[in-house]
Amino acid sequence: MNETPVTEMIENVTYDEISIGQVARLSRQLTIADIQAFAAVSGDTNPAHLDADYANDTVFHGVIAHGMWSGALISALLGTEFPGPGTIYLNQDLHFIRPVRIGDTLTVTVTVTTKDDAKKRLTLDCDVVNQHGEKVVTGVATVLAPSQKVKRPRSFAPHIQLFNPEARFNALLARGKGLEAVRCAVVHPCDKESLSGALDAARYQLIIPVLIGPKAKITKVAQEAGLDISACELIDVPHSHAAADMAAEMAATQQVEILMKGSLHTDELLHAVLCRPALRTGRRMSHVFRFDVPMYPKPLMVTDAALNIRPNLAEKVDIISNAIELAHILGIEQPKLAILSAVETVNPDIPSTLDAAALCKMADRGQIKGGILDGPLAFDNAISLQAARIKNIASPVAGDADILVCPDLESGNMLAKQLEYLAGATGSGLVLGARVPIALTSRADGPATRVASALLALLAAHKNRASAV
Repeated sequence: MNETPVTEMIENVTYDEISIGQVARLSRQLTIADIQAFAAVSGDTNPAHLDADYANDTVFHGVIAHGMWSGALISALLGTEFPGPGTIYLNQDLHFIRPVRIGDTLTVTVTVTTKDDAKKRLTLDCDVVNQHGEKVVTGVATVLAPSQKVKRPRSFAPHIQLFNPEARFNALLARGKGLEAVRCAVVHPCDKESLSGALDAARYQLIIPVLIGPKAKITKVAQEAGLDISACELIDVPHSHAAADMAAEMAATQQVEILMKGSLHTDELLHAVLCRPALRTGRRMSHVFRFDVPMYPKPLMVTDAALNIRPNLAEKVDIISNAIELAHILGIEQPKLAILSAVETVNPDIPSTLDAAALCKMADRGQIKGGILDGPLAFDNAISLQAARIKNIASPVAGDADILVCPDLESGNMLAKQLEYLAGATGSGLVLGARVPIALTSRADGPATRVASALLALLAAHKNRASAV
């Protein structure tokens, strides 16, 4: 027998039901999420509320809540509890006495002091105290009280998912702090996006750009976009094929440590790399996306969504090994890899489930090292612990994946673009498997994505330096 869910009701107190001296209260604990949400809604980004380093040096010695957050609690009490729905705010004065800090529990008390029968107005004393009984805010409110009784299902505020892409971006950049910038061949940067991306990465001291392409084209793009390339080395070649060949040769002869794709086809650049034995490692090249996803608690990697169209089992081993290598570079000692398919059980009619089972057995036997593999896993139970529990999946990876290994390029590319365009993820990417890392971006990528990709390449280049010692 199904039980009917109980609907929470909200009911007001009309003017005629209210007497002088009547009291109502509401309590709420302040969290960092409250401060961030209030800043997002109000636009008040005073560093006293959001920047711990700044706030520690102020007279408050730490982050404090916006003063009007306390005032908003008074509004919440008047509008939802007493008098409740139908109340119209006419006036509110506030006196701020003490700062409110994260973890403080505030109790708002309103007391009716006067009634105006002719106008149905109430005057209420308002006091806000913290958990120590200390007054935080005092004031007086004047409201027009409701005259009609209202009782209806309570409305709930929409859920706010807090995501600070700038903070995530800065946290990623911090991984490169103290590392020396390396020479990077920027291959055929003949559009504004790729040229400005390289210059931005140089401004962050991640790369020393070597621009390779038709000098006239690059110079024209720089002039039209207002970009200063005077400090950059520029190697003049006639076209994109020549640029790719020159860049690959410079990488093979260790004149540069990173390759960065400009406005040429990906296969042009990769073909030039593959043609040079000095750049081969014996492992297949593959691309790894790194995303910061608003609804996911940690960075999420997706592979391969850019290079390998229909990888076979052996190629998937290399794809996985490359992704594990990037995870290690990013400080994830034992990354958790979810081998994706449409279902979480082995089905002979779905080849990707057979590959997933084989890959996991290979990991069990030490043929794939450095990570924890499980699969097949459907996308939902790979990233949602609740979904995994509902389906009774006992797994160290389910609901906590660091890396999503896609069955093929089509599914990987669609997943990556859905994360970016529907889930609001911010991404970066890198090609691994060659002797030098390759920052591979698309024309649609913004400046932050290009800089973040350069940062990944910088980390990989320094890892290569350490390995060569």
